[in-house]
Amino acid sequence: MTGSITAILLAGARPIADPLATAAGVPVKPLVPVGGEPMINRPARALLDHPAIGQVIVLTQRPDVFAADPATAWLADHPRVRFETGGQGIASSLLALLERDDLPFPILLTTADHVLLDRTMLDQFVAEAGGADIAVAMVERATLLARYPDSRRTWLKFRDGWWSGANIFWFGSKKARPVIALWQEVEQDRKKGWKILAAFGPFALLGALLRVLTLRGGMARIGRKFGLTARLVAMDSPEACIDADKPADVTLIEAILRG
Repeated sequence: MTGSITAILLAGARPIADPLATAAGVPVKPLVPVGGEPMINRPARALLDHPAIGQVIVLTQRPDVFAADPATAWLADHPRVRFETGGQGIASSLLALLERDDLPFPILLTTADHVLLDRTMLDQFVAEAGGADIAVAMVERATLLARYPDSRRTWLKFRDGWWSGANIFWFGSKKARPVIALWQEVEQDRKKGWKILAAFGPFALLGALLRVLTLRGGMARIGRKFGLTARLVAMDSPEACIDADKPADVTLIEAILRG
């Protein structure tokens, strides 16, 4: 699979001003300094350094600000990086990209605030997601709290544990398009797990409310509903679900980087 994966790095801006960007005095959140450099640099390097990744597409509403900043201008000049201008929604921007023929599958999608993304995480995710039409990286609460007991995340409870997203997604084939379209419909409610589950039907919602579904079983059911292979990748690295979303996250990430 050397160089065969297309990576999409989400570097967009919210419709309202991001508090981290405002506090740092930068136009978009991915330019916020974390560990001495703009946060986008670390996940970008992790993707480019991984042998399975070919091209890296930076999806943003403001490609101009990255070329203009001396600390991120290297991205605009890199032969394997290209910038694409996205809209306000992740799913709608992704669907627009998929309408074109120059975005080959498989696609690995991650975010510019995934500062701790590294080779180990990518190795595991690529190995376990390979062959699936869609895969989602998650971290179980016990994995995170064993190492970072004070870290606060958004958790979804299932019969097989409490899970938090790790901001790494896999789209293995064009069969993923209907799932992305559904994601587009519920995108504004992605932090509200029950609304996402409700979109997959009343039995999935009821199963989650009664905690009779495991997350793995729920993913398999989603796959059957859409006629595809859907897979959970339970990440071994607790750092996989620590993104730079709040000042406390940045403090923790910088402490981990120093360590």
